[in-house]
Amino acid sequence: MTNRSSMRRTIGAVSAAALVALSLAFAPGAATAATAETGWLRLGHLSPDTKSVDVEVTSPSGKTVLELEGVSYGDVSAYSELTPGSYTVSMVPAGSPASTSAVISADIKVPADSAMTVVAYGPSTDLEVKAVDDDLAAPSSGSARIRLFQASTLADSVDVETSTGVPIAEDATQGSVTDYAEVPAGSWTLELTGGDKSASADVDVAAGSVSTLFVLDTADGGLTILPIVDSAAVGDAPDGGVQTGGGGTASSTSVVTRTYGWTKAV
Repeated sequence: MTNRSSMRRTIGAVSAAALVALSLAFAPGAATAATAETGWLRLGHLSPDTKSVDVEVTSPSGKTVLELEGVSYGDVSAYSELTPGSYTVSMVPAGSPASTSAVISADIKVPADSAMTVVAYGPSTDLEVKAVDDDLAAPSSGSARIRLFQASTLADSVDVETSTGVPIAEDATQGSVTDYAEVPAGSWTLELTGGDKSASADVDVAAGSVSTLFVLDTADGGLTILPIVDSAAVGDAPDGGVQTGGGGTASSTSVVTRTYGWTKAV
């Protein structure tokens, strides 16, 4: 592959117990309203023992519409604006020549006027691709909406509740995604348990925001929560409400080029 964009994060191998004050602040820039039907797609690498990969999204004609380079564990991209329809997502080891066979690939269908998250998850020996529809509908005034994506390979299932005992997820199995739950905006301390492992995380959710909490493995064999904003605007989603990187969006007629610099929590 050529003309790949760069997608980088600083890896911080910290214990889940030390994960504090993670902000869900909205990244500057938002998807603008499209003059035609539009879909939004973001990609993630959630396989802890799979090395960095290069990701390519192609149309049925074989045209490359999105390329990301050096995607490592815990990376979740911003949304890219695409023409609704069918695409193929392929992943190869980072830096591989164009002739390299994909480690994994999957056919997806980007919906119209909606958003989708596609991730690779699980151990490298049983790698899977999962496509999840993102519901970016605004919460009620003064509230936020959150959901949980259980991507840890160290716990068969996890429970997450607030420090005050409000359940966020119960018996969330590997690869599962909960429904969005509406909570009052503000700072929350979340207690995470899975098997004999436990962790806590302090997260701030802004009023009007919609977020996904990804449960991941840490480098020292523990669990952690990585919060990612799905939408930060109050109003009809996805227009004006989709988190974007690099200050813009791209159509399916050109290869997306962006640089990412978010910090990971694993």
